[in-house]
Amino acid sequence: MTFDVANRLFFRLYQSSNLMHKNGTRYVSDFGATTQQWAVIGALARPIAREKGMSVKDLIEFLLLSRQNLSAVLDRLEARHWVERVKDPDDGRTRLIRLTPEGETQWAAMLGPIQSFYTEALKGLSEEEQVQLYRLLDRLRDGLERL
Repeated sequence: MTFDVANRLFFRLYQSSNLMHKNGTRYVSDFGATTQQWAVIGALARPIAREKGMSVKDLIEFLLLSRQNLSAVLDRLEARHWVERVKDPDDGRTRLIRLTPEGETQWAAMLGPIQSFYTEALKGLSEEEQVQLYRLLDRLRDGLERL
């Protein structure tokens, strides 16, 4: 790959990421949420995390955020009573983050606008192209993780 193609590709990813945050936030702004908060709540709403919760370390690894960025988001979500920190029953020294009933309610209400965002953002791509893009982005992420 030539430098020019690689440079264009990374610039396009940068632009897309910025637009995703800017436009995605508009879809959840009625809830007073940001795309980072949406990502954290979405991670905690997954069936595997919903029952037990997730450690900060697991959230950092899953979302690829820094501890500093995640801590600030968690503090805001906790202040809104959308998440709570509870003792890990398997390790009392560790705290797990999980959705509160209020967080569950907010997540359920956000799903409609989030689905609308996905539909609008991806309407130019067929389902096959979406799957292909997902797989390509996985490979790019894997390459970046190896650096």
